[in-house]
Amino acid sequence: MTATSPERLRILVAGRDGQVGGELAYSLTSLGEVTATSRAELDLTSDASIRTVVRSVRPHLIVNAAAYTAVDKAESEPELARRINADAVATLAVEAKAVSAAIIHYSTDYVFDGTKAAPYVEEDATNPLSVYGQTKLAGEQALAQSGIPYLVLRTSWVYGARGKNFLRTILKLAAEKQELRIVADQIGAPTWSRDIAEATASIAKQWLPNGSNSGIYHLTASGKTSWHGFAAEAIRMRAESRVDEQVNFARLVPIPAAEYPTPAARPRNSQLDCEKLARVFDLRLPDWKLSLADVVRQLDICPPQLEAASQQPGDKMGKTIQVRN
Repeated sequence: MTATSPERLRILVAGRDGQVGGELAYSLTSLGEVTATSRAELDLTSDASIRTVVRSVRPHLIVNAAAYTAVDKAESEPELARRINADAVATLAVEAKAVSAAIIHYSTDYVFDGTKAAPYVEEDATNPLSVYGQTKLAGEQALAQSGIPYLVLRTSWVYGARGKNFLRTILKLAAEKQELRIVADQIGAPTWSRDIAEATASIAKQWLPNGSNSGIYHLTASGKTSWHGFAAEAIRMRAESRVDEQVNFARLVPIPAAEYPTPAARPRNSQLDCEKLARVFDLRLPDWKLSLADVVRQLDICPPQLEAASQQPGDKMGKTIQVRN
């Protein structure tokens, strides 16, 4: 990769309409000129589209925040999931090499099977339980074999103030339903999309001058909880911020994942050890509760429309909730 001053960097972001991609469009502007593309503008199912966009922008850095994240649906659409999560990443790498670009790519806790008792480190053996996890792992492997400077940032349980995610779904349902049954035996770290994007900008600023320290890094919020714990804390914060409105929120019932079978298996332990990131880039994300409080405050100041989030909870964050009127 040719060394380039941060002020003159050309950065291509794939996945502008997603949770992380939308935040990247802002966080990366401090590094240079950002071209953030939507699914229509950069179609990851088309090698021709990838080739055209990369050769047109000629970026120094490609940040790929686009992915197929419908975990359960991937079980019945494995070809499409692989096309977007693996094959497209390989094509991006080929095109990046052609224009001397580096790539930052996001992956997932779902590359692990969740049987380890402690948080996973980057060197732990992978064993994805689902098509989604398998295809995301294949994307990681494509970058590792590409010969270009790259970073894979594995994260988990992504949420934010916009887009389809567990937080927005749970807050809407909690205000409408009498009872929510939520999985309590899957453990991980809810991670705010803005924290991910801002961390990416910090990492890129340190990494881009020479592309050293390429490889895989874990990037999640500090701390841990279950889906039930995440929901309970979110509802508690929401209730405290609306104490004058006397909103009656749903009763939460913890359930084991076995009581809520899904087409795709989820790892029971999704904890990722982020010490490598702290050591190499001197970076550590805040505790998940601190970031959650910030997002809940944002929702209170400017409440987004939540209907779409409650209608389709079957994305990567979904299938952890049962509702009862």
